[in-house]
Order: sequence, then structure tokens, then C-alpha cells
Amino acid sequence: MKAAAMRALITGASGGIGRSLAQELHGRGAGVLLVGRNSQALERAAQDLGGRSARVDWCAADLATVAGRARVVEAASLWGGSGINVLVNNAGCGDFGLLDEIDDAAIERLFAINAIAPMQLTRALLPTLRSQPMSAILNIGSVFGSLGYPGFTAYSATKFALRGFTEALRRELADSKIGVHYFAPRATKTGMNASAVDRMNAELKVAMDPPAQVAKAACAMLEAGKASAVFGWPEKLFVRINALLPGVVDGSLRKQLPVIRRHAATAVAERATQS
Repeated sequence: MKAAAMRALITGASGGIGRSLAQELHGRGAGVLLVGRNSQALERAAQDLGGRSARVDWCAADLATVAGRARVVEAASLWGGSGINVLVNNAGCGDFGLLDEIDDAAIERLFAINAIAPMQLTRALLPTLRSQPMSAILNIGSVFGSLGYPGFTAYSATKFALRGFTEALRRELADSKIGVHYFAPRATKTGMNASAVDRMNAELKVAMDPPAQVAKAACAMLEAGKASAVFGWPEKLFVRINALLPGVVDGSLRKQLPVIRRHAATAVAERATQS
């Protein structure tokens, strides 16, 4: 499907990758419905695209709640007259720290936003997507959805869940007009990152991509109809090695543990100071 034919709902669209996805799709001719929790940030993002119009709108809602999802579903089913034909599940959150330093609430929040919300929103919007001549679902995952990484145990688990959900749903809808896609970026320069993550990545020489670059690759994949893609090198290679020879990756990451633990401890201390 070409972008000019898309009416895309994008979650987490007030900043980071989501905002860049909206800009990239809109620039390619798509209509975009921006979704996020912060109405002021959404309005600013919409203004960057020329303001509310037939091709730009926004809906403020908390996707982790039943009421929030219902608000989005109502807006999506009516938007553009016949409703959306592309759902981009991008909204997510992270929590850097060793597992025994993360509390119950943080783990529940990660799963609620990164895994449960996109599953529930997708389920609720399937009737709208089925009613279109052609439609698509794009789930924005992570390299950590294929490569479990120390310091991101709960986050990795949520992205593994999203990847598994995408794969199963693609097979479930294989005889339908709905394409199901999964895009996995590597580390990206967004406000979601704790400062300790940025410092750790710098020390480990982990590349971090700008959101606009990630969005461009994701939109190109969506237009091409490709089922899935991992963005970034050598991360793409590590994912393949991990699938075939996980012990090799185990050994490599074990060498990084002292650095990861040191920065994880800093992240926990900084969160305590901010709370």
C-alpha cells in the first residue's frame, strides 16, 4: 500500500519515533491520526503538520485504560469518513535497571503499555480494518524483542511478547486483506531513554539512531509490504546469531555486565532522586 492511500492511526505520536513516523507518513501523502496522553504535545505535533485538517487530527487518551482505548477506537472508526486503514502501534515505555531493583508497579506498567495495550487496541480495531479494501497493522518493537539484554529484562520480555503477537496475528490473518508488520529499531535517541542509558551506550560504543532515520526505514518497509525488519548494523547480525548460536551472544554480553551493572545502579539512584 502506498502512503498516499493510507489513513494511519499512530500511537505514541507526541514525540520520539511516533512523531517522526507521523511526519514521514504525512510527507509521503498519508493522512495521520495522532494518539498520545499529552494533548498539548499532540497539538504541537499536529501544528508541525499544518494543523488539524482532512489529513491531520489527534486524540488524547491513555491506552493503558479501557476508557482511553474506547475513545481512540471511536475516533479511528469514524476518521476520514470510512475510518483508518493503517494502525501503527508505537507507544511504549522503558525502565532501565537490574530486575531485583525494579518494583512491581514498573513491571506492570511496562507490560500494560508495551504489550497489553497494543493487543487490546488491535483487537478492538479489527472490524474497522476488515472493512477496508486494504489495510495494515505495524507494530514497532525493538532489537531487544529478539535479543534479551541485561538491564532490560522486563522491557525485553514485553518486546518479545509484541513480536510473538505480531507473528501469530500475521498467520491468523493470512487469508485476509490485512497486512501485519513488525519493525525492530536498535537504540534510538528519544526522550524515553534515561540519561544512564545514554552514558552506557556511549561507553559501550552502541550506536543510537535519530528518530527521523528510524521512521524513514519503517515507512519504507510498510509501503513495500515487507513482513518484518530489524534496523541497524551490526544489531541485525546479532539477532541472527542469537537465533542460531545464543551461547556466542551470552559470552559477548557477559563481558559487558560490569558496565551494565554500574550504569543500572546509577539509573536507579537517579530515579530515587527524582521521585
